Order: sequence, then C-alpha cells, then structure tokens
Amino acid sequence: MPRNKLTPLQESEARRKATEEARKNKVTRTFSDEEKAMRKERVAKAKDAITRSAGIKGDHVPPARAALKNFLRQLNEPKQPDDARFEMLLEAPFKAPPKKKPVR
Repeated sequence: MPRNKLTPLQESEARRKATEEARKNKVTRTFSDEEKAMRKERVAKAKDAITRSAGIKGDHVPPARAALKNFLRQLNEPKQPDDARFEMLLEAPFKAPPKKKPVR
C-alpha cells in the first residue's frame, strides 16, 4: 500500500501545529528570589574563574574551562551541581593535578 506523501505546505503546517501544541503543554518553572540570587552569584563566580584562568597554562586548564562553560550553558537544566562540586569546578583551572609517581 503506497504512503501518501505530504506536500511541503502540509509538512510545514503539521510542524507548526506540533510546535504550537508543545508550547501549550510546556510547564514553566518559577524561581524564588533566593534561588535567583544563588544562580546569579554562581554565574558571577563561574565567569570570574573563566576570566582569571585565561592566561594560565597547563594540560588541566582547557578541560576545566570547558567544564565551567558547560555549567553556564546548562544553567537552566533541572539538575545542577551541589555546592561542593561547584567549588571543585571553580578551583579546577588553578589547581594542577598531582603528578604520577613513576613505577620502579
């Protein structure tokens, strides 16, 4: 049985209706003033750490900076790092990892 193909106009109309329906069903999250203040403070700390680590050299710096940038990109995601993990993210570009001892 051959499938009926949609015309480009029908495809775009179906896409528009699906997007409209998704917007109607979307649940909006509201943040308390305390949560907003905490998020604002974390953003400021992360941006400051990225700025200060710009001139630092080392193999550990690029991945640490990437983790901070990823944190800023995913700020609106529901799962956020706890305070201890966030502090580790902030310190990572400035702390060189311990060197491995050679095996004898």
